[in-house]
Amino acid sequence: MKKIFFILLIFSGFAVKAQHNPDDQIISDNWDVVGSVDFKIVKDTEMYAVYNNNIKKFANKSFELEGYIVPIKDGMKQTKFMLSTLPINQCFYCGKNGVPVMVMVEMTEPIKFTYQTVKVKGTLKLNAGNAMDNPPIALVASIIN
Repeated sequence: MKKIFFILLIFSGFAVKAQHNPDDQIISDNWDVVGSVDFKIVKDTEMYAVYNNNIKKFANKSFELEGYIVPIKDGMKQTKFMLSTLPINQCFYCGKNGVPVMVMVEMTEPIKFTYQTVKVKGTLKLNAGNAMDNPPIALVASIIN
C-alpha cells in the first residue's frame, strides 16, 4: 500500500501546482514536455499515462533534463533516482509543498548525491503499463553534467 501511495504522490505532481520558492524551480521546454502528460485512473489500483504527440516524438530518443536528485534508496551513490523540478526539501511528502513533476532516471554508472541541480542526458522511455507499478516516464542515462 505504501508503494501505491508513493507512486500516486509522485505522479500526481504532473497536475498539481506546488507553492515553493520560485528561485529553485527548474523551468525548461523539456520539463514542459514531461509535464504535459495526463493520467487516466481506471480503478484504485490502476492508473495509466496518456501521452500526447508532444512527448511521443521524443520517445526512445536522446533527451536532456536539468533537475534535482530525489533518492529512492539510501546512500550517497545513486544509480536509480527520481529527477525533480524542485529540491527535495520542497516536496509534498517531505512536508513542505505540492508534488513536483518527476522522471525516473536510471544511470549506467553511479553518481554522488547532491542538493545542487544536475543535468542528465539519455534515452527517454515511455511506459504504457500501470503507473501504480512503474514510473510512466524514465530516462536511461549515461551522461551527467
